[in-house]
Amino acid sequence: MKEEKIIKVPNGYFMLFLSLVLIVGGIYGFVTFDIVFIVAVIIGIFLLPGFFLVNPNTSKVLLLFGKYVGTVKDNGFFWANPFYTKRKISLRASNFDSERVKVNDKLGNPIMISTILVWRVQDTYKAAFDVDNFENFVRVQSDAAVRKLASLYPYDNFADEGLDEDITLRASVNEVSEALEQELSERLAMAGIEVLEARIGYLAYAQEIANAMLKRQQATAIVAARHKIVEGAVSMVEMALEELSKKNIIDLDEDRKATMVSNLMVILCSDKDATPVVNTGTLT
Repeated sequence: MKEEKIIKVPNGYFMLFLSLVLIVGGIYGFVTFDIVFIVAVIIGIFLLPGFFLVNPNTSKVLLLFGKYVGTVKDNGFFWANPFYTKRKISLRASNFDSERVKVNDKLGNPIMISTILVWRVQDTYKAAFDVDNFENFVRVQSDAAVRKLASLYPYDNFADEGLDEDITLRASVNEVSEALEQELSERLAMAGIEVLEARIGYLAYAQEIANAMLKRQQATAIVAARHKIVEGAVSMVEMALEELSKKNIIDLDEDRKATMVSNLMVILCSDKDATPVVNTGTLT
């Protein structure tokens, strides 16, 4: 037997009634009639260990002297051979939040990462017999999968260094989650585990480079903001010169235009409020 086998077992209520009849009737016959009725009592007591319950979203794996007999997944009160060994395996969805581990991303940067996994047992035979402890197997394989995933993608893009990746751990949430789910499904299939959801639960640079990377991100943001500011300032200066020329408000030679452009660029690009100076003389 190398795969799960679903079996049906007798209803427990009927067998309970039969056991009580044998026990009570045997005691009554033993007291009233003959010692031979003690056999009925013994049979009734022998039947008692065969009773078991199967709660919703749980199962019972049945073994007879080390041989797999089958799995009961129906819910209710049942009876089976008293010699059967009954092992309970939950079929409920379980949530696993892994510990934060330090790994290197594709670019070699140390990062802290963890995964959140939602899983459940799909094949009770594989979960019970193909691995030693399927719950521990899930934990170990989840750790291995997230380490492998982190090594396949960079934490973030560094376009200024020519490292522009299509998929990154920080930005490509859906793509990374799909890759992680696929990796875990392949690893846990041998244990009969179905992966319902897998995603990154925590992601950050390791402490030793976190401050440096934060400064880098801030510098990149500042440069990008300055670029926008300069671009807007040039556009505003160009518009001002065009309007002055179009409406003949003032005739500016090249030196005065250069002075005006310089003053406007300083005012528009400065990160502090400008202090105006009133010129009471000429423009020169």
